[in-house]
Amino acid sequence: MESSPHAERFAELIGAANVLTSPDDQAPYLTEWRDLYQGVTPMVLRPGTTEEVGAVMTYAYSHGLKIVPQGGNTGLVGGQIPQETGDEIVLSLARLNKIRSVDPAGFTITVEAGVVLETLQNEAEKVDRLFPLALGAQGSCQIGGNISTNAGGTAVLAYGNTRDLVLGLEVVLPTGEIWNGLRTLRKDNTGYDLKQLFIGGEGTLGIITAASLKLFAKPKKLEAAFIGLPDPHAALKLFTMAKTQAGPVLTGFEIMPRVGVEFCLRHLEGARDPLESEHAWYVLMELASGSDAFPVRDLMESILGEAFEEGLVEDAAFAQNLTQVQDFWHIRHGMSEVQKPEGGSIKHDVSVPVASVPDFLDRAIAAVDAFAPGCRPVPFGHMGDGNIHFNVSQPVGADKQEYLARWDEMNALVHGIVREFGGSISAEHGIGRLKRDLLKDVKQPIELELMQRVKAAFDPKGLLNPGRIL
Repeated sequence: MESSPHAERFAELIGAANVLTSPDDQAPYLTEWRDLYQGVTPMVLRPGTTEEVGAVMTYAYSHGLKIVPQGGNTGLVGGQIPQETGDEIVLSLARLNKIRSVDPAGFTITVEAGVVLETLQNEAEKVDRLFPLALGAQGSCQIGGNISTNAGGTAVLAYGNTRDLVLGLEVVLPTGEIWNGLRTLRKDNTGYDLKQLFIGGEGTLGIITAASLKLFAKPKKLEAAFIGLPDPHAALKLFTMAKTQAGPVLTGFEIMPRVGVEFCLRHLEGARDPLESEHAWYVLMELASGSDAFPVRDLMESILGEAFEEGLVEDAAFAQNLTQVQDFWHIRHGMSEVQKPEGGSIKHDVSVPVASVPDFLDRAIAAVDAFAPGCRPVPFGHMGDGNIHFNVSQPVGADKQEYLARWDEMNALVHGIVREFGGSISAEHGIGRLKRDLLKDVKQPIELELMQRVKAAFDPKGLLNPGRIL
């Protein structure tokens, strides 16, 4: 393959060192961390500029070559991994990693797609600003992938999904044409808002190469509490109470089961149990204010004091400093990775109306317990916006492959309950390859037809990330 005409031409366009053809060089780009997909590719391309991405796509389009864009390779639905057929070329955005501009007065930052999320957060910090998107994978995921999947994370309650943080985009189209839509306007009502098609488009309509993003004032006062409760019904009542009293000051409300905390204590470096006794369920609640004068601690104590009186809360630990706040969030952000050492885990990224979360959990936990006796449900996530990662770890001592072979059956069971509550089978991870064939069960025919028309308009040859979403 090193001597193929395509590889030689790409080497001319982006440099021979950035055309990876050896198995060892390609390996990091071909497997995602769940080990569900093992891809095969003739080459991995690593362009370093938007113009190089455009040149690659112009050549690929004219020669009918399939291209799979890839960011930090932290996606959870297989959208960034090439098919096993070996006819899809991986295009990595990792070298597009420049901070183009920072405007603290205008509360904006413009960055390239390969900038790691944590780097972006730190750049905002340098100018006393906040970029609020926060994920467990923030040390390796890239902002282009975050935008392409419309990532959610733990700050959605206060700041919205990634879609709500994007002001403008720069995109290379399947044909190689470059659209520069890097506007920083807060208002621009001039026809179709094209950027919205690429946000959450999972690289099927174009390749995001840069983005203009919103920044926010850094909180001056921050309080967090790790709370033990008897059940999700108590958690919902606590959320309603907190939201009523705190309003926009409530910036985080995450729910976790005891088994998930135990997994963290076993497998997550630096994790310690915040409470002295065990509880069936936990909530991590965060309040933040941009004013030094706002009595955030008093508000937290008032909310939890009332909750104690009503019997909703069994115990709570208040963070005494920023380090303890980070320790609490360390447990929450580590909840996904600690399931891997426990064996096979069947995942569901679902959402239901916030008021339905407790009833959904009751139904779904009972259903999977009956379906796979001895399984260990680990439902956790964003109680405040209704997004639950309903993951189910295998029974202790079970055969991992035999358990994972029932993935589709358990998905059907859980997703059926989700639909009964008017929910979504993909809250923030996207569709990719994993959930593509499920769309027909949750989308109206006209919705799928409209999506097909949009895909055909942007990519009539179907060469950009083919077989994902549609």
